[in-house]
Amino acid sequence: MSTPELQELATQIILRMEENTPRIEKCLAELSETEIWQRPNAASNSIGILILHLCGNITQYVIASLGNNTDMRNRDAEFAAEGGFTKAELLKKLRDTVRQAVGIVRQTNREAFLHVRSVQGFRMSGIGIVVHVCEHYSYHTGQIAFWTKLLKNKDLGFYADLDLNVKNA
Repeated sequence: MSTPELQELATQIILRMEENTPRIEKCLAELSETEIWQRPNAASNSIGILILHLCGNITQYVIASLGNNTDMRNRDAEFAAEGGFTKAELLKKLRDTVRQAVGIVRQTNREAFLHVRSVQGFRMSGIGIVVHVCEHYSYHTGQIAFWTKLLKNKDLGFYADLDLNVKNA
C-alpha cells in the first residue's frame, strides 16, 4: 500500500496535471482551426503538434510504462503532423489521455512508485515517471500559452481570480 507521502505526491502530480488541461482548453478557444496548426517558424512546433506530443508522452510514460500496458507510441508521427485533427478532437484526445493517466497515478502503489523500469530509453522509477510527465506537461502548456498570446496579443487570465501579491503566512 502507498505511504501518506506517496499519496501526497500522487495528489500533487494529479493536481498539476489537471490544472494544465483547462489552460490548454482556454488557448484552443482563442484560436482558429488554422491557427492551431500554424508554426511560428521551421524550428518550432504548432499547438496541434504539441498536443499530440503531450498525448504521446503521457501515454508512453504513465499509461504504458507505469500502467503496465504495451508501448505503441509513434513519436515521429506526432512531430510530422500538419493537421488531421480539429480543436475539438485534439482536446478530447488530451482529456481522455490525462483522465486515463490520472487513474493510473491514483492507483499506483508504493512498489510501483519505487520500481525502476526503462521508458523511452531512460531508466526511471515510478516517481521519476510521474515527475517527468508533470513537468513535461507544464512545460508544453507554457509553450502553448505563449504561442497563443503571441497570436492573439491577449492575456489569457489564468490567474485572474487570484491575488498573487498575497504574502506567505
